[in-house]
Amino acid sequence: KDLKERALIDMYVEAIIDLNELLLTHTFQPEDKKQEHFANLVDKATNRYFPVFEKVLKDHGQDFLVGNQLSRADVQLLESLLMAEECKPDILAKFPLLQSFKARISNIPTIKKFLQPGSQRKPPLQEKDLPRLMKIFH
Repeated sequence: KDLKERALIDMYVEAIIDLNELLLTHTFQPEDKKQEHFANLVDKATNRYFPVFEKVLKDHGQDFLVGNQLSRADVQLLESLLMAEECKPDILAKFPLLQSFKARISNIPTIKKFLQPGSQRKPPLQEKDLPRLMKIFH
């Protein structure tokens, strides 16, 4: 709607990108570092990122992170929440507003369709995918 809302969206997206980096790099960790990385990922998600977004939703009192309409920040947060749950299914247990947010945004018809099996959404990266992925990059 205005410059303030744009700035908030950009700020939230940057934080979500930081969280995504933790989530996306987990699969690429050497075997001897995976457990430590996973513990760090869970710690940062549940003690740094999720509490902030839980507070944003509480303070804002709307269905969305910014304003009263869907933004890029909402879609990116949804994707991060889904990725976090793929790593640890109960990771949102202490965050009821994020759980509600995830359910609400996931039920927007176009997003709901995108999340259905067989859609263009890629499944989480698995260990078995690494050799093929590395072949692409090399």
